[in-house]
Amino acid sequence: RGSMPAYTAAPTATPPWAGVVVVHDFTGMSHDLRAQTDWLAGEGFLTVAPDLYYWGSRLRCLRAIMRELGERKGRTFDDIDAARRWLVGHDGCSGRVGVVGFCMGGAYALALAPNAGYSASSVNYGGCPSDAESWLQRACPIVGSFGAADRSPLGARAGRRLDQLLTQYGVPHDVKIYPGVGHGFMNNHDPADATLLLRFLARVSGTTYDEAATSDARRRITAFFRTHLAEE
Repeated sequence: RGSMPAYTAAPTATPPWAGVVVVHDFTGMSHDLRAQTDWLAGEGFLTVAPDLYYWGSRLRCLRAIMRELGERKGRTFDDIDAARRWLVGHDGCSGRVGVVGFCMGGAYALALAPNAGYSASSVNYGGCPSDAESWLQRACPIVGSFGAADRSPLGARAGRRLDQLLTQYGVPHDVKIYPGVGHGFMNNHDPADATLLLRFLARVSGTTYDEAATSDARRRITAFFRTHLAEE
């Protein structure tokens, strides 16, 4: 399908490094996505963030994304897997790879947790689909972060359900719901990256960056990834 743009970052420590695929939210390739990728590289992970909007207009890509997330397969899943395979084939990668996503990207991180080649997944306000009972028992370890004041379908209710199901199925996990925190609390977007549609969606969902919750969520994600992405 041609070349897919992606932003990558490598640690300064000596390899091998575990890898992490970073999946963006509705905004796409942005200042925030690059910052998330740099943060994980700074914690010792080889990171790559693919641009899932590279092949068409934003609305056209979003229509495909919404359909494919429901089916848990399709072009965008192939694109994310291409990023994962790029990490696995990198000379500096240990071969163990995690995935982290935010909002829409969090939905991908959850959908990719079973049988997709990942050793850990970080789901940040990414929901919990109605059919999750049929496939979550096969999931890799999951660390999830949600906002109690998130008014979107991806928020606290989904987080509680995810925690309940992972407990029921015995999947190693760490799910936390942050009091008083809204949707998208880990995404500190530059206003230049926000279209009119994205600004409207942010108001509807109660999206607000929260530095304290972000700091704690990042600490948990880093610790979880270090545990589950360590070389066997």
